[in-house]
Amino acid sequence: MNFDPKGKKVLVRVDFNVPLDEAFNITDDTRIRRALPTLRHILNGGGALIIMSHLGRPLKKLKDDGSIDTKSFTLRHIAPHLSDLLKVPVKFASSCIGDEAERMSDQLKAGEVLLLENTRFHKGETKGDEEMSRQLARLGDHYVNDAFGTAHRAHASTAGVAQFFGSGSKSFGFLMQAEIENANKVLLTPQRPVVAITGGAKVSDKLLLLEKLIDFADTVIVGGGMAYTFFKAQGGQIGDSICEEDKMELALGLLEKAKFKNTALLLPSDNVAADDFANEANQKIVDSMQIPDNWQGLDIGPQSIEEFSEAIRSAKTIIWNGPMGVFEFDRFAKGTNAIAQAVADATANGAFSLIGGGDSVAAIKKNGLDDAVSFVSTGGGAMLEYLEGKKLPGIKAIRD
Repeated sequence: MNFDPKGKKVLVRVDFNVPLDEAFNITDDTRIRRALPTLRHILNGGGALIIMSHLGRPLKKLKDDGSIDTKSFTLRHIAPHLSDLLKVPVKFASSCIGDEAERMSDQLKAGEVLLLENTRFHKGETKGDEEMSRQLARLGDHYVNDAFGTAHRAHASTAGVAQFFGSGSKSFGFLMQAEIENANKVLLTPQRPVVAITGGAKVSDKLLLLEKLIDFADTVIVGGGMAYTFFKAQGGQIGDSICEEDKMELALGLLEKAKFKNTALLLPSDNVAADDFANEANQKIVDSMQIPDNWQGLDIGPQSIEEFSEAIRSAKTIIWNGPMGVFEFDRFAKGTNAIAQAVADATANGAFSLIGGGDSVAAIKKNGLDDAVSFVSTGGGAMLEYLEGKKLPGIKAIRD
């Protein structure tokens, strides 16, 4: 972020899409705290700060009368906590565009902060509407995108607004820079061996990622629900386990590609099977290729934990995206928890570890290992697409 904010009104897109409880209290402020270095740099440098973000999907969850549930999705809930963290009052505009937003921005002085209302209260946001982008751009002299979590969306407040700022008047924030640099460290200049850990429910969600990982990783570990598609594709019995039957040929193709590329693709050798999709279900350890009828695999087994952990401990570069099982259920979280610990142990021994967003981050936090890994991404979908090799609109718009 190599610009002088002094005397400038700086329009900053952050990702304050934080979880709230029923009383609208913030239950996890990680995303807000990760943006603080950028915000403080602008304030300390003599700039005025105009902050925009989305919160939830208000247009997808309209009230019964078809109106927006402004009470549930207003960014006004965020303002007091942001004020406490920045140690300055935070003004609030009841819309991100329009006369009020422009008037309050015009009156803003150096060292002052204005938080705009939820950008997703407007249909033009997710459509990348040019007129909305133009109105947002009028609010600031310089645009900073520090919202990696939305960098894969061509929205008005991310990619659209940037086109109204010249190359010297737009930049990445510190968090966005860190996200890009750490992802590139894995993709472009990794120390070997590289171990990539993938999990989650569906092969289809991670197909492009698996293709990419097989190309550059030394070992690819596949766990979670997607593994059962691989087992069934190879003739295994998977009981009632989740399976994408229309993706079985693709799974076999990935196994063949791994052989051709000389990449070790590790699947769980054993699984924890359950007779119901519930924490209280009966469970037993079974061979991954022999899950009985009416049972379903919900976690990797002890042998798999040892095999995967051994591979992870040998790594110099690790990327992890996706849990090993239904870790929301405590009794089926052992595999995911063990992988989290193995990644932390490898990091302590000098490996570089990137936790690629989503449920993997939740698992790291749940185990209190946030500070025991090298970098925890704030963007689930964005990190996934970046690792797949896609050009993200929010990044491209700053570089163009």
